Amino acid sequence: GLSSDLMATRLCEDDLLCPQCSDIYCLPVLLQCGHNVCKVCLHKFWELKGCRECPVCRVVSVPERPPINLALKIAAETYQVQRTSRDQDVCLFHNEKLKIFCQNDEEPICLVCQTSKRHKVHECYPVVEASQLKKKEISAMLEPLKKQLRKLDKTREQWEETRTYIQTQAVENEKAIREEFEKLHSFLVEEERNRLKVLRQEEEIKKQVMTEKLKTLTEKIESLSATISDVETTLKEKDLPFLMEYKQTKKRARCSLHEPECIRDILINSAKHLGSLRFGVWNKMVASVKCAPFVLDPNTAQSNLRFSEELTCVQYSSKQALPDNPERCTSRVCVLGATGFTSGKHSWTVDVGQGKDWYIGAAAESIKRKTAVFLNPAEGFWVIGLCNGDTFWAQTAPRVKLALKQKPERITVKLDYDKGKVVFINAEDSTTIHTFSDKFVERIFPYFSPGLYKDGKTSSPLTVCPQKITVNKYSTDV
Repeated sequence: GLSSDLMATRLCEDDLLCPQCSDIYCLPVLLQCGHNVCKVCLHKFWELKGCRECPVCRVVSVPERPPINLALKIAAETYQVQRTSRDQDVCLFHNEKLKIFCQNDEEPICLVCQTSKRHKVHECYPVVEASQLKKKEISAMLEPLKKQLRKLDKTREQWEETRTYIQTQAVENEKAIREEFEKLHSFLVEEERNRLKVLRQEEEIKKQVMTEKLKTLTEKIESLSATISDVETTLKEKDLPFLMEYKQTKKRARCSLHEPECIRDILINSAKHLGSLRFGVWNKMVASVKCAPFVLDPNTAQSNLRFSEELTCVQYSSKQALPDNPERCTSRVCVLGATGFTSGKHSWTVDVGQGKDWYIGAAAESIKRKTAVFLNPAEGFWVIGLCNGDTFWAQTAPRVKLALKQKPERITVKLDYDKGKVVFINAEDSTTIHTFSDKFVERIFPYFSPGLYKDGKTSSPLTVCPQKITVNKYSTDV
């Protein structure tokens, strides 16, 4: 056979073209009829036809795997290498300048190529004209890529800011946790000190009682010992002196005798000091612990909102640099609760204080958080609010003015998910302010908006009122 270099040189371009795809051979296989076809092209043709015939002469091959034409494969690969390595402005086959651009094959060709079998029916343009057209085409393709690059650069910048903010959040949360535990530690230290003080006081009192009683008892012992000693001395006297002292001695020996006092409840009351000690401390701790039905989620908060009281109190303040994460509400000065509801009955009370502008209620998880929307049920909001300190509104569509006898400071929001109701109640007199009726199909969150205050002033806060906590002992039947 021919060497690959020689074959590639002697073969013209048409000899290296697959009759099926009209492109340079890729893994050519030799059929029994003598025709060569790309392996992939042949299998596609066979699948389409449903039989193993030659795409050129239609002769059916025997059911054997056609061999790869190694010499033709090497020649085609060598041609591809030569085509890319030779001068790019000269035709590899005809040694002519490449002055024409073939639109069909999307490659430069020479004038001789244009008249060849392969290209004569193709749409061709002069190189200069084609270059202008294709540069416009590529420029148009480049613009979306540049736009995507700008978007990716901006995203990277935001993500780097988010990574930094995560560190800041962790530091702030660690500080808050340490402060809270310091309060708990201080409470326990103080409680320990007080309980030890009570123990010491009881010890001192009872020791003092025992000291006094021991003193009295000692005096009695000394007196009785002296009497016994005197009587014993008298008994040793001679008859006449003894009898002369008899009356006095008898009187002394007849002194009243009493049993020692039985002292009750004099021991330290260990049952009081040690019994249910942990429970007692825990129960006392309840007085200093507040527990709200839920807390607010700062990751959903607009950047002017600040939180306190373990994330149960929110108010408008100076703007902070916060990442624009998907959960954050940027279109309105508001924040959502950290707990969402998909069923059942839920209730929470909001202390609106003396605020002049606020909105409270419930919102759907799917609310638009980045674009301006109306506060109404169609947009996923079931809220009421106070405007300018004097007018109450139910944010229906259109909104409805509420006539209230007195300005409430605490409002209870009752959500009945299954019945589709959001009820607002004046916590002072239990009168109903407004009721929304709807059908809930997604997670519902508590909604808080403390209103805008200009010139950097801090707004009146909205606070989730704590629930009453009780700690009860319980007995277990054995």
